[in-house]
Amino acid sequence: MTSAAQRAASGGPGWLNPLRDKRDKRMPRIPGPCGLVIFGVTGDLARKKLMPAIYDLANRGLLPASFSLVGFARREWADENFSQVVHDAVKKNARTPFRQEVWDRLAEGIRFVQGSFDDEGAFARLTETLEKLDAERGTAGNHAFYLSIPPNAFQMVCEQLQKSGLARPQNGRWSRVVIEKPFGHDLQSARELNAVVNSVFPEESVFRIDHYLGKETVQNILALRFANELYEPIWNANYVDSVQITMSEDIGLGGRAGYYDGVGAARDVIQNHLLQLLALVGMEEPANFGPRQLQAEKIKMLSATRLMHPLDQTTARGQYAAGWQGSVKVPGLLEEEGFSKDSTTETFAAIALEVDNRRWAGVPFFLRTGKRLARRVTEVALILKKAPFLPFDKTMTEELGQNALVIRIQPDEGITTRFGSKVPGSQMEVRDVSMDFSYGSAFAEDSPEAYERLILDVLLGEPSLFPVNAEVELSWEILDPVLNYWAEHGRPEAYESGTWGPPSAFDMLHRMGREWRRP
Repeated sequence: MTSAAQRAASGGPGWLNPLRDKRDKRMPRIPGPCGLVIFGVTGDLARKKLMPAIYDLANRGLLPASFSLVGFARREWADENFSQVVHDAVKKNARTPFRQEVWDRLAEGIRFVQGSFDDEGAFARLTETLEKLDAERGTAGNHAFYLSIPPNAFQMVCEQLQKSGLARPQNGRWSRVVIEKPFGHDLQSARELNAVVNSVFPEESVFRIDHYLGKETVQNILALRFANELYEPIWNANYVDSVQITMSEDIGLGGRAGYYDGVGAARDVIQNHLLQLLALVGMEEPANFGPRQLQAEKIKMLSATRLMHPLDQTTARGQYAAGWQGSVKVPGLLEEEGFSKDSTTETFAAIALEVDNRRWAGVPFFLRTGKRLARRVTEVALILKKAPFLPFDKTMTEELGQNALVIRIQPDEGITTRFGSKVPGSQMEVRDVSMDFSYGSAFAEDSPEAYERLILDVLLGEPSLFPVNAEVELSWEILDPVLNYWAEHGRPEAYESGTWGPPSAFDMLHRMGREWRRP
């Protein structure tokens, strides 16, 4: 037995005492013996996010001593070539400082398998490689397979894993599959994809990655609501006027036509990220934070969510035109490389939703996302109702808006409460002010990157932050009518780059007597 296997068998460094874990739930959980196989290891996601996240986990002492990383791709690389690729990706993109001793320990378990997805011989070599790692490093036959590949290749890879016997190991070993979005492009394709994956892997072994759910600020929604008596009593239709969920980006789509053209902002962001945020913001309190209880409450929330009608007044879509992004002149989508001059792909999407339950009856939820907007920001804003009676002259409150609770997910992660306060002076004048909590100033430790948390949860078999079949299909049930309506009604409206989107998005809220927040 090698030193790594000995450390694994002895429960040495990198292992958590299970008794201590039971006494103090704040202790970090560390997976047992296991390895990770990445398909599509030559892509941007693997180099920029996955490999650095694996190193950062190792650097924080959160991987088992026996951990192994296997890359699978068509490149004719030796193990040493792949190890150098990982090394370079880590040094360039890791969040934590590079430490040679950590890298040397991680590099002991790095392997590479050359082959294509339709090559049964390559999967036989993968099986042989994993068996050797089990024997040499003590990975115990436990493996996660990360499909960082186009969705049209999922079925082939899953079937190859099934044929090779890797998908359903025996004798207490585990095998898990990790799938990147998009989870289909409509309800029918999502159901077909789920059927394909579940024909090979049971649902409890399927981990659908939505990296937004790995962000500390998203998880803090649950802490904010359920660990405090301050907010939950007003988290309902009695006090909340509307909820706005925004994900805006200031970048364009140059070079991404192959992925984005024909997909659009609604499929790319609303179907997954924003509807998941809606579920967390709106759901009822779970009995506990176990995966089944958390998923059950999210499913109930999504089941109660409906589109507001008519869709020509409660939805908006746009496509960015040329304009100024700060001091830089930028092209419109139709001038970007790879996009057709008659492309109808939307780069801005907004929809209005309502929720058929007692907590949220009558409260509109507004979701919007876009490229080439005024700034990069993701936030959830609860806009509160105005006080039913103000014992002030109108001139005293001219500059007073509605109270708001804003959860900033990125950048500048934190929470802002907006409320009215008297302006210093001899007159009674009330104006909006903000009370701000910032993660950066409140905590000494930087927030982990989302993929760190999600990869760790995969290895731990902790599915709370991963959408299940029902959540994916309910999201498509909500969004499909919008996509079908847009497909039948011409082109998206042009909006100038560097603005907050097309006029129709502002008209959409004005009709309901409301306005978008300007983050």
